[in-house]
Amino acid sequence: MKKLIHTLSILTIFSLTSFAGNGDKIPASTVKKLDGSKVNSSTFSNSGKPIIISFWATWCKPCKKELDAIQENYAEWTKETGVKLIAISIDDARSSGKVAPDVKSKGWDFEVYIDENQDFKRAMNVNNVPHTFLIDGNGKIVWSHNSYTEGDEEKLYENVKKLAKGETLNH
Repeated sequence: MKKLIHTLSILTIFSLTSFAGNGDKIPASTVKKLDGSKVNSSTFSNSGKPIIISFWATWCKPCKKELDAIQENYAEWTKETGVKLIAISIDDARSSGKVAPDVKSKGWDFEVYIDENQDFKRAMNVNNVPHTFLIDGNGKIVWSHNSYTEGDEEKLYENVKKLAKGETLNH
Protein backbone atom coordinates (compact mmCIF):
# COMPACT_ATOMS: atom_id res chain seq x y z
CA MET A 1 0.00 0.00 0.00
CA LYS A 2 2.84 2.39 0.86
CA LYS A 3 4.46 1.67 -2.52
CA LEU A 4 1.19 2.41 -4.29
CA ILE A 5 0.74 5.73 -2.49
CA HIS A 6 4.38 6.64 -3.14
CA THR A 7 4.04 5.79 -6.85
CA LEU A 8 0.81 7.78 -7.14
CA SER A 9 2.44 10.74 -5.40
CA ILE A 10 5.34 10.70 -7.87
CA LEU A 11 2.99 10.38 -10.85
CA THR A 12 0.94 13.31 -9.56
CA ILE A 13 4.07 15.45 -9.25
CA PHE A 14 5.15 14.57 -12.80
CA SER A 15 1.70 15.30 -14.19
CA LEU A 16 1.73 18.72 -12.54
CA THR A 17 5.13 19.53 -14.02
CA SER A 18 4.70 20.83 -17.54
CA PHE A 19 7.36 20.68 -20.19
CA ALA A 20 7.20 22.74 -23.33
CA GLY A 21 6.28 20.87 -26.46
CA ASN A 22 4.75 21.57 -29.83
CA GLY A 23 1.67 23.75 -29.49
CA ASP A 24 2.61 25.00 -26.02
CA LYS A 25 3.22 28.63 -25.15
CA ILE A 26 6.64 29.77 -23.95
CA PRO A 27 6.79 28.86 -20.24
CA ALA A 28 7.37 31.48 -17.57
CA SER A 29 10.90 31.53 -16.18
CA THR A 30 13.32 34.23 -15.11
CA VAL A 31 16.38 34.84 -17.29
CA LYS A 32 19.00 37.58 -17.15
CA LYS A 33 19.90 40.14 -19.77
CA LEU A 34 23.60 40.71 -20.38
CA ASP A 35 23.38 43.84 -18.19
CA GLY A 36 22.19 41.66 -15.26
CA SER A 37 18.56 42.80 -15.24
CA LYS A 38 15.92 40.09 -15.11
CA VAL A 39 13.20 39.24 -17.62
CA ASN A 40 10.37 36.72 -17.57
CA SER A 41 10.56 34.43 -20.60
CA SER A 42 6.76 34.40 -20.92
CA THR A 43 7.00 38.04 -22.05
CA PHE A 44 9.04 37.17 -25.14
CA SER A 45 7.06 38.41 -28.14
CA ASN A 46 7.52 39.69 -31.66
CA SER A 47 4.33 41.52 -32.72
CA GLY A 48 2.77 38.44 -34.30
CA LYS A 49 5.90 37.43 -36.19
CA PRO A 50 8.02 34.28 -35.69
CA ILE A 51 10.62 33.91 -32.94
CA ILE A 52 13.62 31.59 -32.89
CA ILE A 53 14.78 30.58 -29.41
CA SER A 54 18.22 29.00 -29.44
CA PHE A 55 19.74 27.43 -26.33
CA TRP A 56 23.54 27.52 -26.35
CA ALA A 57 26.62 27.70 -24.12
CA THR A 58 30.03 29.35 -24.36
CA TRP A 59 31.73 25.94 -24.22
CA CYS A 60 29.58 24.47 -27.04
CA LYS A 61 31.29 24.68 -30.45
CA PRO A 62 28.24 23.47 -32.48
CA CYS A 63 26.11 26.10 -30.70
CA LYS A 64 28.44 28.88 -31.76
CA LYS A 65 28.62 27.54 -35.32
CA GLU A 66 24.82 27.56 -35.53
CA LEU A 67 24.50 31.08 -34.15
CA ASP A 68 27.30 32.30 -36.45
CA ALA A 69 25.53 30.74 -39.45
CA ILE A 70 22.27 32.45 -38.50
CA GLN A 71 24.07 35.76 -37.87
CA GLU A 72 25.43 35.71 -41.44
CA ASN A 73 21.88 36.00 -42.79
CA TYR A 74 20.02 37.43 -39.80
CA ALA A 75 19.53 40.95 -41.20
CA GLU A 76 18.11 39.49 -44.42
CA TRP A 77 15.90 37.01 -42.52
CA THR A 78 14.54 39.80 -40.32
CA LYS A 79 13.89 42.08 -43.29
CA GLU A 80 12.08 39.34 -45.23
CA THR A 81 10.08 37.67 -42.43
CA GLY A 82 10.29 39.87 -39.34
CA VAL A 83 11.75 36.96 -37.37
CA LYS A 84 13.49 37.64 -34.06
CA LEU A 85 16.21 35.43 -32.61
CA ILE A 86 16.52 35.04 -28.85
CA ALA A 87 19.68 33.19 -27.78
CA ILE A 88 19.57 31.66 -24.30
CA SER A 89 22.93 30.83 -22.73
CA ILE A 90 22.80 27.98 -20.23
CA ASP A 91 26.18 28.91 -18.74
CA ASP A 92 26.11 28.67 -14.95
CA ALA A 93 27.29 31.34 -12.51
CA ARG A 94 30.93 30.23 -12.89
CA SER A 95 31.02 30.65 -16.67
CA SER A 96 28.29 33.22 -17.35
CA GLY A 97 30.88 36.00 -17.27
CA LYS A 98 32.14 34.70 -20.62
CA VAL A 99 28.78 35.22 -22.36
CA ALA A 100 28.89 38.98 -23.00
CA PRO A 101 32.51 38.96 -24.28
CA ASP A 102 31.65 36.02 -26.59
CA VAL A 103 28.59 37.80 -27.95
CA LYS A 104 30.55 41.00 -28.51
CA SER A 105 33.50 39.25 -30.20
CA LYS A 106 31.11 37.33 -32.49
CA GLY A 107 29.19 40.49 -33.41
CA TRP A 108 25.84 38.81 -32.77
CA ASP A 109 23.11 41.43 -33.00
CA PHE A 110 20.22 39.40 -31.66
CA GLU A 111 18.82 39.27 -28.13
CA VAL A 112 20.91 37.21 -25.70
CA TYR A 113 19.86 36.12 -22.21
CA ILE A 114 21.50 33.97 -19.56
CA ASP A 115 19.70 31.10 -17.81
CA GLU A 116 22.22 30.55 -14.99
CA ASN A 117 19.97 28.28 -12.90
CA GLN A 118 18.77 26.50 -16.05
CA ASP A 119 15.13 26.88 -14.97
CA PHE A 120 14.06 27.98 -18.47
CA LYS A 121 16.11 25.16 -20.00
CA ARG A 122 14.21 22.63 -17.86
CA ALA A 123 10.85 24.28 -18.54
CA MET A 124 11.52 23.98 -22.29
CA ASN A 125 12.59 20.33 -21.87
CA VAL A 126 16.08 20.97 -23.25
CA ASN A 127 18.45 18.10 -22.50
CA ASN A 128 21.50 19.25 -24.43
CA VAL A 129 22.61 22.15 -26.60
CA PRO A 130 22.30 23.42 -29.20
CA HIS A 131 18.53 23.16 -29.08
CA THR A 132 16.51 25.48 -31.27
CA PHE A 133 12.79 26.24 -31.10
CA LEU A 134 10.53 28.06 -33.51
CA ILE A 135 7.63 30.05 -32.08
CA ASP A 136 4.74 31.14 -34.30
CA GLY A 137 3.11 34.57 -34.34
CA ASN A 138 0.64 33.44 -31.66
CA GLY A 139 3.45 32.58 -29.26
CA LYS A 140 3.12 28.80 -29.66
CA ILE A 141 6.06 26.43 -29.98
CA VAL A 142 5.64 24.83 -33.41
CA TRP A 143 9.02 23.24 -34.16
CA SER A 144 12.24 22.25 -32.42
CA HIS A 145 15.58 20.85 -33.46
CA ASN A 146 18.39 19.42 -31.38
CA SER A 147 22.09 19.49 -32.40
CA TYR A 148 23.63 21.31 -35.34
CA THR A 149 25.05 20.25 -38.67
CA GLU A 150 26.16 22.73 -41.29
CA GLY A 151 23.11 23.63 -43.38
CA ASP A 152 20.55 23.14 -40.58
CA GLU A 153 19.99 26.91 -40.60
CA GLU A 154 18.56 26.60 -44.13
CA LYS A 155 15.80 24.23 -42.93
CA LEU A 156 15.18 26.58 -40.02
CA TYR A 157 14.79 29.52 -42.39
CA GLU A 158 12.44 27.56 -44.68
CA ASN A 159 10.23 27.00 -41.62
CA VAL A 160 10.47 30.67 -40.62
CA LYS A 161 9.32 31.71 -44.11
CA LYS A 162 6.36 29.30 -43.93
CA LEU A 163 5.34 30.70 -40.55
CA ALA A 164 5.71 34.28 -41.79
CA LYS A 165 3.25 33.43 -44.59
CA GLY A 166 0.81 31.98 -42.07
CA GLU A 167 1.41 28.37 -43.11
CA THR A 168 1.54 25.51 -40.60
CA LEU A 169 4.59 23.32 -40.27
CA ASN A 170 4.81 19.58 -40.73
CA HIS A 171 6.69 18.08 -37.80
